[in-house]
Amino acid sequence: MRIHFIIHEDFETPGAYKTWAKKHRHTITYSRVYLGEPLPQDIEGIDFLIVMGGPQDPATTSEQCSYFDTKGEQAVITKAINAGKVVLGICLGAQLIGEALGANYEHSPEREVGKFSITLTKDGITHPLFDHFGTVLEVGHWHNDMPGLIPGAEIIAYSKGCPRQIVAYSDLVFGFQCHMELTKEVVALLIENTDLSKAEDFRFVENPEVLLSHDYDEMNEKLHGFLDKLERLYKSLK
Repeated sequence: MRIHFIIHEDFETPGAYKTWAKKHRHTITYSRVYLGEPLPQDIEGIDFLIVMGGPQDPATTSEQCSYFDTKGEQAVITKAINAGKVVLGICLGAQLIGEALGANYEHSPEREVGKFSITLTKDGITHPLFDHFGTVLEVGHWHNDMPGLIPGAEIIAYSKGCPRQIVAYSDLVFGFQCHMELTKEVVALLIENTDLSKAEDFRFVENPEVLLSHDYDEMNEKLHGFLDKLERLYKSLK
């Protein structure tokens, strides 16, 4: 399997997604756009396209961030979807998937930074790729916005602060507003690059000490279970 990551910042790392890919000895390639690396041109050489998060949003212009090309990334996402590839978006990546499919991103009702519960919907509980999540699962969050919805999209999970935590756009295309890839190492990088000085002003924003105290292993394992199932589904459709 060939896994390609689009990474927007050095502190928004793939975390448990990369751990899963390395565990299965998949080929891993990158477009680290913050280093000037190009977006992929050969979609046929990719099985999983995973678009990571970042402080940008889909409306960020090249004047605001010289290395972020929202239209270029949306074009790659569209090409991968049309080619029948797996496309996963995390946070900003989820919002870019929605935009590529014609659904505008929106601001989330609440800012969420920390480890909080998501609740699976009826669609989520019965979905074969998510049925091992249970009804409620503690996962990581680090966001202000959320992905848009298209006709036929299924909301798999929501939280008290955000109504769109996991969205199934199709059998092989998913947006994760939540960050199930977080590890303590990734969280430490994010803390270094996020202003949390006013954490107490928000209902769902934790301070650095609390963020670093969490155990992220269970949600990583649940994510790996999802990826295992998704890989089997993808191979069965080839």
